[in-house]
Amino acid sequence: MAIVYLGLGSNVAPEENLALAARELRRRFKLRKFSSVYGSKSLGFDGDDFCNAVACIETDKTPLELCNELEEIHDLANRTRDSDRFSSRTLDIDLLLYGQQVIAEAPIRVPRSDVLEYSFVLRPLLEIAPDLVHPVTGKTISSHWSKFDATSHPLTRAPIIL
Repeated sequence: MAIVYLGLGSNVAPEENLALAARELRRRFKLRKFSSVYGSKSLGFDGDDFCNAVACIETDKTPLELCNELEEIHDLANRTRDSDRFSSRTLDIDLLLYGQQVIAEAPIRVPRSDVLEYSFVLRPLLEIAPDLVHPVTGKTISSHWSKFDATSHPLTRAPIIL
């Protein structure tokens, strides 16, 4: 069984859509932990604030099988895909880390670069896995957070419980 970290985000009915994602992840996988939900301003476009969290699951699915299952959950939230990376989302579930694997070939890239780039990914990951070692850098998540400029994209705790 692989230990997997997933990033969850929504800025369209986030309480409803994150609850749907939490329900589906619990139903489909062995859920180990959810972080708190964090609110932040939309990044890269003008839109409603986002709510983000990180989930840790165990699965025996391959990364590709897992991504296909995550797409099924996106479909349940009526997620539409457009070419713009920065846009409003009913639900976005990203594969952040799959064990200590490094996969650099499309369609799957892990670890996802977002882990080290965005506070709304790194901070919730820190909450549930501070001692996790990043498979590329060899440093812990807490070490990365200690050097991260948290003021670049401020977070607030959102009153959503997953």
